[in-house]
Amino acid sequence: MKNFCNLSERLKTALEYLNKTDLKNKPDGKYDILKDEIYINIQEYDTKEEQNCKWEAHKRYIDIQYMISGSEKIGVGDIHNFKNLIPYDTEKDVEFLETNGETETLTLKENDFVILYPFDVHRPQMKNKHILHVKKAVVKVLV
Repeated sequence: MKNFCNLSERLKTALEYLNKTDLKNKPDGKYDILKDEIYINIQEYDTKEEQNCKWEAHKRYIDIQYMISGSEKIGVGDIHNFKNLIPYDTEKDVEFLETNGETETLTLKENDFVILYPFDVHRPQMKNKHILHVKKAVVKVLV
């Protein structure tokens, strides 16, 4: 993680938080790290079949998705290869899209993370071979 800390001060703060916090024992919920500039959502859920997962993007926040335990696949694609499906919700900072171009699939395993910028449309929570129960942290970093 320390190799990524030079990207920005906010990203550095977020990554340092992930590195020093006992996330395995932290209950589900939203926690402020730096007011509305950086916060974290801890969540547990069962992964899903690919067709039951939605493509999403954000405009105000960068996502750092960190796998605390378990494993899932996450689709990723450039926003230029998508068209809007459900309009952008400014309050929730999310829009849902559908692809009309090339995408990739990553596998997040325990202690893996991915940094997703506003131009990175993503499709989290996909099963990796089998449906698994996972615990994941999503850190939201204000652009």
